[in-house]
Amino acid sequence: MAARKRGAKSVNRSGAAGGSKWEDHLTRRARAENYPARSVYKLKEIQQKFRIIQKGDVVLDLGCAPGSWLLYASKQTGPKGHVFGIDIQSVAMDLPANVTVIQKDILDMTDQAFFDPVSGCRVVLSDMAPATTGRKDVDAFRSFELCRMALETVDRFLVANGHFVCKIFQGNDFARFEKQVKQRFKESRVFKPESCRKQSKEIYIIAKQKRST
Repeated sequence: MAARKRGAKSVNRSGAAGGSKWEDHLTRRARAENYPARSVYKLKEIQQKFRIIQKGDVVLDLGCAPGSWLLYASKQTGPKGHVFGIDIQSVAMDLPANVTVIQKDILDMTDQAFFDPVSGCRVVLSDMAPATTGRKDVDAFRSFELCRMALETVDRFLVANGHFVCKIFQGNDFARFEKQVKQRFKESRVFKPESCRKQSKEIYIIAKQKRST
């Protein structure tokens, strides 16, 4: 699983490098606004529509490299909130004071100094995606596996009435994952931001108000 995650951000949150075949107006806009990747506009659309993050929130960003969601989320929480990020890749940028990042596999959540303050967080974000193979069924299954790990993280760290945003590739396991999310949250919506690339099979599940256990 670590190998799949290692390729996630090079495929899905990248796009800041000039001259890339994937470069478009959002890539150039992100660079001009000092975000490392165009994916920031996906979270911005989600936030504007669903108001997932509030001032003062503690947020956990899974698969946070290269850092666009960290920066945007930190602005939404404000200085009284805090954003924690975890990724197997490093985040090579200066971060605001209210952001803490750990370079680790999502499966290795044993650093108590990092995870103790995450427990009881108000928001879990997951933009994780596998390195794609070109086989839609394989890519969708690998995406489901990452989403399953994100949901386990929700079970462990997200407070009651907290919110969850998760990217998933459309495939055979989508309905099963959506059902699992609905069992845990009072509200669940499927949303595809306009800033997603047209050819992309990714969609987002927006889940609000985690049920009490």
